[in-house]
Amino acid sequence: MPELPEVETIARSIEPLVAGRTIVSADVRWARTIAFPSAKKFKEQVKNRRILGVTRRAKYLILRLETYSILIHLRMSGVIVIRKGKMRAEKHDRLILALSGKRGEESLLAFNDTRKFGRVWLTDKPESVLGRLGPEPLGKEFTPEWLYENLRKRNRQLKPLLLDQTFLAGVGNIYADESLHLAMLHPLTSSNAVTLKQAKALNEAIRSVLKEGIRRNGASIDWVYRGGEYQNHFRVYDREGEPCFDCGTKIVKFTVGQRGTHICPKCQPLERKRHVA
Repeated sequence: MPELPEVETIARSIEPLVAGRTIVSADVRWARTIAFPSAKKFKEQVKNRRILGVTRRAKYLILRLETYSILIHLRMSGVIVIRKGKMRAEKHDRLILALSGKRGEESLLAFNDTRKFGRVWLTDKPESVLGRLGPEPLGKEFTPEWLYENLRKRNRQLKPLLLDQTFLAGVGNIYADESLHLAMLHPLTSSNAVTLKQAKALNEAIRSVLKEGIRRNGASIDWVYRGGEYQNHFRVYDREGEPCFDCGTKIVKFTVGQRGTHICPKCQPLERKRHVA
């Protein structure tokens, strides 16, 4: 599933291609892709709406229209493709927006989703969909103090908590593993045992890893998302049995909350004793 850096990369790449263009028509090729409203109303309400810009919130792409916003969650296999000219739909296209342009410059924005897990919303109140999300890890609200206070309020294992989008928005499996290794914290550490010093290290690690992921256009690790190179710079993720860059210990993979998890057992020891800040 694309995480924050991949979605940010997609938003930045498609905005110059669609901003300022008008949606001439919408072709909903699988009705359940449209989470809200109905497919029929979606087609009616987006027609002749101009795209003002493309942004991101957590793992959601946001196409800002006049009055409305289109929110897209790519889920496991969704991709956004911009095709020039009047081309035929491809096999797994679930939604196609025909965009205006000068003669010969018409284009299509296609939401292609092999597994059909992705969803699209059209709303004039984006917070109705996004309101339960936690703070953006690259935003001003995500400070070391905020992180420390909110970790201490909960008694949960660190990694599942970081993956909880209502706690912190946009971090997924890859970047959680990378951040925890950089901060030298074990994924099973109890959140309320984290010291202020450790919270500061984790805050800095999360921000650093996400910024580096964006700088490298995200990570390409499967057949869905392509174009990134961050996978060539993983510290622990997908490196089971390979040496830790810091100490040489072999990277270990195990399961946390049904998610494959990678750590260096020497750099990230599990401290079971409750810490006092």
